[in-house]
Amino acid sequence: MALTPTAQRPIAQNRRARYDYFIDETIEAGIVLAGTEVKTLRQGQASLSESWAGSRDGALWLNNCYIPEYSNSAHFNHEPRRPRKLLLHKKEMQKLMGAAARRGITIVPMSLYFNDRGIAKVLLGLARGKRKVDKRQTTKDRDWQRQKARVMRDRG
Repeated sequence: MALTPTAQRPIAQNRRARYDYFIDETIEAGIVLAGTEVKTLRQGQASLSESWAGSRDGALWLNNCYIPEYSNSAHFNHEPRRPRKLLLHKKEMQKLMGAAARRGITIVPMSLYFNDRGIAKVLLGLARGKRKVDKRQTTKDRDWQRQKARVMRDRG
């Protein structure tokens, strides 16, 4: 049940997620936001670099996601790193929480984007941590693909 986002430009991406983790599965989730947070996201300002998802009070929460304060607001602004509730179906939430309870599985936010209807969504990945050897292999494979593409481009 791997859902992929539409071909729209993401607001924020966690680029280190695929380097630091093996991503087993991805799931799209809604996110509860304040009005000023949505306005800031529409300006394209957000960071998922150190964020993570975890369960609390029977719900899934996005922690440490940085959405800066809205510059044009004077009074009703939001906290930049506050926990934000994720919206999922009950079965999906139980599946994610059960996987997170197992050893070595982490719920990592991969990207933040607006869907076709203009609703903010988060792409979550079920991830297993990589060891240093795995990271070296990933780097080696990426360099080889880049070198191969360069050779193919030069040959015509």
